[in-house]
Amino acid sequence: MAAHLHQWPAQGRVYHDTALAEALPREIADAARVVLVTTRSLAGGALVAAAKAAIGGRLAGFFSAMRAHSPVEDVLALATLLREQEADLVVALGGGSVIDGSKVACLAVWRGIADAGSLIGAAASRGAAPAFWDGAAPTPRIVAVPTTLSAAEFAPNAGYTDIAAGRKYRALDPWMVPRAVVLDPAATMETPAELYLSSGIRALDHAAERWCSTRPLPFSDAVSREAMVMLADNLPRVKRHPDDLAARGACQQAAWLSVMGGWAGVPVGASHGLGYILGAARGVPHGITSCLMLHAVMRWNAPVNEARQRELAHIFGGEEAGPAIEAFVRGLGLPTRLSQQGITAAEIHGLAARWTGDAPIATNPRPITGPADLEAILHLAA
Repeated sequence: MAAHLHQWPAQGRVYHDTALAEALPREIADAARVVLVTTRSLAGGALVAAAKAAIGGRLAGFFSAMRAHSPVEDVLALATLLREQEADLVVALGGGSVIDGSKVACLAVWRGIADAGSLIGAAASRGAAPAFWDGAAPTPRIVAVPTTLSAAEFAPNAGYTDIAAGRKYRALDPWMVPRAVVLDPAATMETPAELYLSSGIRALDHAAERWCSTRPLPFSDAVSREAMVMLADNLPRVKRHPDDLAARGACQQAAWLSVMGGWAGVPVGASHGLGYILGAARGVPHGITSCLMLHAVMRWNAPVNEARQRELAHIFGGEEAGPAIEAFVRGLGLPTRLSQQGITAAEIHGLAARWTGDAPIATNPRPITGPADLEAILHLAA
């Protein structure tokens, strides 16, 4: 019998189908100095105004400069603000880049990191594990209010990018997971349709790669399958009726379920890994990378997990997972090909060569032996 470890992150509460104005005051009640983090696109909108009103006199700082892919420079600037304002709580309001950037900024404060080299070095640290969070929590921690379906708010790891080098890094600390999450369907209403729907495909990617793992576990199977069923039903509903808050709430819960298989230790694969490469090297948004790569990776992996893929395909109305997923993504009005993002066949060799041999490409169900295999997958998405 193989030994397994299921790890629970240090996340105390998830409010779902709950208005930000109702949940946020409860979560900041023990804080004196709160910093609100968001993006420029949301900074002047009604959602941020509602968050500021809910925080009230506890608002000690406001940061709206976090860009896509959480650049190192933005993370360090936020960390400086957190120190200067002596923040004891961060409210991260936005998509995966805002939430991941806030996580890494908090990590920088905890570890006394103030320069790019040390921050990049933090990605190489070993020994941290999601469930080993005994003892006193560091300050500040995060309350997340997601506006997309990336599900970054449920993870104790975070990605951040060295823009100049075109490299993405991932840090892990058990305390980085937000202590609370507010899933308010109305909080997604200001999110542009393409960003929202493509982040839903990112959630599908989380669930589909774990469902098709060659190392499945019952807990992961249960949450991953339910996530796929809910996304298959509700993403098209949001596409047809953008004001359907019930469908948006269901998508939020599906995104939550989509990452829970990772707590059981079931890994993702090459779709995620190639997404990191495309994001760092070419600035392709997280959700769009999944639109481009998930169907191609499924096609390439079919020789080793065809039976699992067939069950997935049936959820999306097809017989083969790759074509069924691509048709579903196209039906949402989203791109499925590298050429639609301006990436040519001539660039594929260089993109594949960026792999450093690490996970999650290293945990792909069909073993990837080198850049040539990645080139084959990328050509399937060309």
